Amino acid sequence: MKLKILVGTMTSTADYVAQAIQMDCADLVDDIEVVMMDGRDISVFDEDALYLICSSTYGSGDVPDNARALYDSLDTQPRFLGHVRYGVIALGDRTYAQTFCFGGKKFDERLQGLGAQRIGEVWCHDASAGTMPEEVGTAWCREWLQNEAIPALKNKEQTAA
Repeated sequence: MKLKILVGTMTSTADYVAQAIQMDCADLVDDIEVVMMDGRDISVFDEDALYLICSSTYGSGDVPDNARALYDSLDTQPRFLGHVRYGVIALGDRTYAQTFCFGGKKFDERLQGLGAQRIGEVWCHDASAGTMPEEVGTAWCREWLQNEAIPALKNKEQTAA
């Protein structure tokens, strides 16, 4: 199984989280690839992989600048993504309650609208909580992989067989 982590970030925090997951979860997944969203479009979902969207929130609840092309392509080049299984790590700051973690939540909404299937709940990190996003994000990802993602993918394979 391949885990493809798609990173949307302005200050590299989401990239740090993705890199930490890549190192810490290597014992759970055969192949973990971290891919910056820069210049990507909907075709990034063509590969047979488990996807993890790791996105910060920017401005007034927007996706980061480097994620804009990919996010927009989900609208301008829509197609059915029923084969896509994914999870979401959304980074934000709860002091901005109206737009908390909207970067990741917007990706989730758009992917679901195209038929992609989220595994588990969107995990939100609060920058004002005083926790290190790499540490708690990695802990969440290990649990998500072991208890939700890997079992869901195995059930999918057994059903298809």
